[in-house]
Amino acid sequence: MQQRLDIDQGLMMASFIREILTTLSHEPARPERGEQDALTRLDERLTSFAESRVQGAAPLLIRAADCAVWDGNPRDQPGLTAESCRSLIESIAAEGGNRIPALVRLNPPDAELPYQLLVGSRRRFAIDWLNHNGRPELRLSALIVDMPDEEAFRLADIENRERADICDLDRARSYQAAVDRFYGGVQSRMAEALSLSNSQLSRLLALAQLPAEVIDAFATRAELKVRYSELLTPLLRRPEQRADMIAEARKIGAEQQALAAQDKSMIPSAAVLARLRDAAAPRREQRGDVPIVINGEQIGRVKTGKGGLTVDLNIAGEADLDHVLGQVRAAVLAARPA
Repeated sequence: MQQRLDIDQGLMMASFIREILTTLSHEPARPERGEQDALTRLDERLTSFAESRVQGAAPLLIRAADCAVWDGNPRDQPGLTAESCRSLIESIAAEGGNRIPALVRLNPPDAELPYQLLVGSRRRFAIDWLNHNGRPELRLSALIVDMPDEEAFRLADIENRERADICDLDRARSYQAAVDRFYGGVQSRMAEALSLSNSQLSRLLALAQLPAEVIDAFATRAELKVRYSELLTPLLRRPEQRADMIAEARKIGAEQQALAAQDKSMIPSAAVLARLRDAAAPRREQRGDVPIVINGEQIGRVKTGKGGLTVDLNIAGEADLDHVLGQVRAAVLAARPA
């Protein structure tokens, strides 16, 4: 009987969620705030629905451990930590539960866990963390919804699009998987469904398609931005340049690992980008050019030209000049013709 009631409530919730999806897809977005506004409106409507208890459809209180996170969710689940969710954990602990309900689907009867989490990964993590850290009585407030995967993906995208702990690369990879899984490989269909322009979606998909060596050259995945793929992707399309860039990316990746092992500051993203782009420059322009590097960061370059050598240098005011001049001298000697 309870299962039948859950299913009926799920159908009603599905209608409610479809209305939200339709409304948020067609409401005019405010400049620079459209995505965050959509997230705010989603949270407000979920809270309003839960508090109204329309036709008895009150949220269920379920164990966080009873929810398997849906594999179509773009969030990197291992990336959730007590530190990144600290404010939410404190809020839930103070209020005795999550005010904004999570959305779940019923799993098939033979599944290991009874529920599949669609929206609310951070809320589920916070409740689970509190369960294991002094608050075992807390339960996850959740609404059961019966909806197809494509609608679930759009809803999860609205919730996750502006979360600070979801990086561009994670979002891009989720879109890359979704375009085939939910939209038959047709980018224009996906762009329309997510209220994105075709160019916005293309830039994200290009990020997901960067070679693993290039991705690993950056200190963290969070440092790899969509705008970087716009600069690197055209260079990677030419075989000779691609080979040079990947070779440089492997070198940078090895340097990053060495720096991390020594607990030193890693090469910043701007320097990584500059080195990758330099590696893709035509070989005849590169001959004799030598980068000037201090603590893993490129601060200048010695260039060869018809009139001799030219030194480009950009140093901080507090830099150790003796050390800088020593590196410049070494680079000049390396750039001199044999």
